[in-house]
Amino acid sequence: MQAKVRKQRIIDETTNQQRVEIEQLSSDLNVSTMTIRRDLTELEKQGYLIRVHGGAVAAESLVAETPYFNKASHHLQEKKAIAKEVLQIIPENSRILLDSGTTTLEIIRLLKHREDITVLTNDIKLAVECLDGPLKIILTGGELQKGIGSCTGPSAEELLSSVHVDLFFLGAHAIDPEAGVTAPTFEKASIKRVMMKAAERTILVADSTKFGKKSFARVCSLEEITQGFTDANLPEHKRDMFTKFLPIKYISTEVS
Repeated sequence: MQAKVRKQRIIDETTNQQRVEIEQLSSDLNVSTMTIRRDLTELEKQGYLIRVHGGAVAAESLVAETPYFNKASHHLQEKKAIAKEVLQIIPENSRILLDSGTTTLEIIRLLKHREDITVLTNDIKLAVECLDGPLKIILTGGELQKGIGSCTGPSAEELLSSVHVDLFFLGAHAIDPEAGVTAPTFEKASIKRVMMKAAERTILVADSTKFGKKSFARVCSLEEITQGFTDANLPEHKRDMFTKFLPIKYISTEVS
């Protein structure tokens, strides 16, 4: 089989299946795994796919990061409902970590009048929200991600590695049963992992549109999370895929 034809077969298979495995391609196309790896590397450079461990995924199957002002109003009712429910599990006089994101922004809007809570965050938007309130808030510092408002990098991680908190509310860019929680950059994935290590418990907070998707860098498996909160718009047939790995509370946004 000519290289051009073989590469087109790989492109077609990746587009149709969303993910391909090196061993399977080697068997199907009757070439060595070394040849397949070389083909995948070339196709990645051309933008047709993205290499992952053991194979590749279609380029369009990975979710890129959306600027804050483009997503702040998306699924707002769902995020507000999640935040209201999450409030019930935050004990008095607790220390919590809030990840960057629009769902955690709704959480801090409900917390900002509390005097007994200490919040650490790497999101400047969350800090600005509390400028006039009694809530004690600590910023991690670090390198600011323009257009997003989150901070990452060694200095932020150094501060986080020196603290211990009761709860970490983990925001998610993409959630998949096998890939777990994934983030759009290595830097964001890294700081989320450091936050998890600093916390007694990790609570996933994400609207249902984040489920069934993958992004670039792995944060953690679903089994590493204590509990999840999302809205009830996740279809029933998808729920079982996630709840076998993680206890999830599905919150209705309907007004009773």
